[in-house]
Amino acid sequence: MAKPVNPENLPEMSAKGSIECQIGSFSLSTSWEIETGEVLVLFGPSGAGKSTILRSIAGLLRPLRGYIEVGGQVVYDSDNRICLPAHQRRVGYLTQTYHLFPHLKVAGNIAFGLSDQKSEATHNRVQELVRLLQLDGLEDRFPWELSGGQQQRVALARALAPYPTMLLLDEPFASLDSELRRNLHRELREMLIQNPVPVMLVTHDREEALALGDSVQVIDDGHVLTTGNPLKMLGQPGQGRVARMVGVENTFDLTITQRNPIDGTMTCSGQGLNLEVPLDSHTTGNNTPNGAHNRVTVGIRASDIIISKDDLIGSSARNRIEGHVISVEPRPPGYTVILNCGTGDVESLLHCHITGSALEELEIKRGQKLWAVFKASSCFLVDAYEQTTPI
Repeated sequence: MAKPVNPENLPEMSAKGSIECQIGSFSLSTSWEIETGEVLVLFGPSGAGKSTILRSIAGLLRPLRGYIEVGGQVVYDSDNRICLPAHQRRVGYLTQTYHLFPHLKVAGNIAFGLSDQKSEATHNRVQELVRLLQLDGLEDRFPWELSGGQQQRVALARALAPYPTMLLLDEPFASLDSELRRNLHRELREMLIQNPVPVMLVTHDREEALALGDSVQVIDDGHVLTTGNPLKMLGQPGQGRVARMVGVENTFDLTITQRNPIDGTMTCSGQGLNLEVPLDSHTTGNNTPNGAHNRVTVGIRASDIIISKDDLIGSSARNRIEGHVISVEPRPPGYTVILNCGTGDVESLLHCHITGSALEELEIKRGQKLWAVFKASSCFLVDAYEQTTPI
């Protein structure tokens, strides 16, 4: 068990590494660097290799080769044959199941990783975490007497008690309802201000990644697809594979028909649509009368689209598209309205997210004519490319 550490004596903590793992036929290759108090989100589908990375850092799985440094200490180095056991790595590890000890009360669970259970330092540390994570009055309760959110906070307090040099979170909020998850997101952020450590968080929830991440690493099939700012990577991803993974609801393969450098936009047409989108920064040129051989894929998030009964003439939105409702599907906490915005025999389906009150107010029903309204800046290019034919 670890001894309580005086936080004033803690070094500036960071974490970095680069590993390769082989588990059966599955191979993983990745690298990372996280500063003190920063949260790196590992985002991707189940089986992508996210938990394997956490287990490797925690010392529960030995990589094939690589290097791992936590808080200035090398805990794994295949070249120099260094591989510290898990209990010497001073890493806090929290999983979705929490693994609280049913025979210990809240205070006992929090203090479990500390060496002297009856010391004043241990008591003070437990009380500090009780206050920090709003567990006041629950110290003498057993885990089975707690709610799911309270159990999660106890597990987090236990992980933090020995002053870990890094915190690993493996989908710890997945089993909680959306309101409780948002509350715990705020509490985690506040906790990191007072206990700054590098954090690696595994999730496949986009909202969670955006709420907590300082940076995000998108992983699929054991490979890193992209790393960067969460809003850019998950909000308007520039790669088609990433866009599909993060659930961009609307993508259209279109042709550039006109560029408007003064406005910083261009017009793209196809599939019965004419959209004004941000100017492709990879190309320059004047207006394009034909647009032949200038193909782009345009993405639009369903949450960026406004639905109206009438054409919002005079609006600043550059895209106002008429369509007919073909489906209304529940999507807690609201609904997805699917419009067919194509012309003639061409079908172009546009997914739009709305609230339940908006559904009632607009009296939306199948076959109804509606307008989809969104700004040019809400559109983004996915895997945009330009053929050799000049504009």
